[in-house]
Amino acid sequence: MSESPTPTPSSHRRKRSLSRRGVIGATGAVAAGAALTPVVFAASESGDTDSSGSGDSGTTPEKFPATRTDAATGTGAATTAFAASYVGVRWSGARDGAGIRFTDGDASASTWQSLASGCASVEGGGTALIAAGNATAYELKASADVDGVHSLAIDTTDGPGRTFHVPSEPTRMRGVRYLSRPAWGADESKRYKDGQVNSPEKYYPLQVLTVHHTATPNDDPDPAATVRAIYEYHAITNDWGDIGYHFLIDEAGTIYEGRYSGDDGVPAFNSDGELVTAFHSLGYNSGNLGIALIGTLQDKAPTNAAKAALIRLVKVICRIKGLDPQAKVTYTNPVNGVQKDTNTIGGHRDYFATECPGQTMYDLLAEVRAAVAR
Repeated sequence: MSESPTPTPSSHRRKRSLSRRGVIGATGAVAAGAALTPVVFAASESGDTDSSGSGDSGTTPEKFPATRTDAATGTGAATTAFAASYVGVRWSGARDGAGIRFTDGDASASTWQSLASGCASVEGGGTALIAAGNATAYELKASADVDGVHSLAIDTTDGPGRTFHVPSEPTRMRGVRYLSRPAWGADESKRYKDGQVNSPEKYYPLQVLTVHHTATPNDDPDPAATVRAIYEYHAITNDWGDIGYHFLIDEAGTIYEGRYSGDDGVPAFNSDGELVTAFHSLGYNSGNLGIALIGTLQDKAPTNAAKAALIRLVKVICRIKGLDPQAKVTYTNPVNGVQKDTNTIGGHRDYFATECPGQTMYDLLAEVRAAVAR
């Protein structure tokens, strides 16, 4: 029995076929706890493109650029009708063995970039999100042991305005301030496929917390746009039906609500205090809370603000849920019984063969555990 959705071609995005071109050379104990209660409930998104009116009670209408996408199937050359911020790529076969280059934009005449699954992991293939630098044209190629290539050009900065009803007061979870889904422009329609929720919510008691990095560019000038791009990539390219993390943290220390957990206004948890299953650690998702720091932390440390926000968020969750942040535990997947000896607060690489959360961030996890315990 699988705990994560099976990737299938998304039926609600336009696709373009590409010709096959060049080839790359082959290359535990579950803690019970009280339910979480925020100070202010998060409001829902509205499809109304008119920002006039007061919106829902306790909310303020605010416009965000609607996400624009252009999908393609196969390898070869592709063009888009807009400048892309990112391109998400998904393929079957070997985890490594696909490549991309951009032929215009900031990365004009760029060299081929080898693609390998970064933080996001999928069964039976690989997936990657690549900064496109406002490109309108790119090429894909794949080795002989890679097929089923799908790509999605994503623009989250220059699309037409879309109105969201954002809470008028800051949203907080036991004193920790965060941006709710409407406050960063999460289009809730992306959770649906063929008229149904693509990945229905499932809830289990919290056991462990896992730290990630998004492997996107550092010094991000518009992290909310990056969150929307990751949402599109996870929900549509990877066919997960939602963003894979429970929370994200940008370099300024702003915390973003991730995976949808229900309409009760409690981020990540339901009203009974159980954690919604997300998609951040393949095979070990249920009962595992994922927090991603926005950026690439392989050789660069997180900013002081980001690290402080991570510690603050993890501390409140551990205290509420009764978790020992410095404990060694046996995580038990409640779906299939798979077990893993790990830390209460770990990194993605503790569960999967990946560089995530980056070597520098991984080396800081002992410091994070100690700070949370104080």
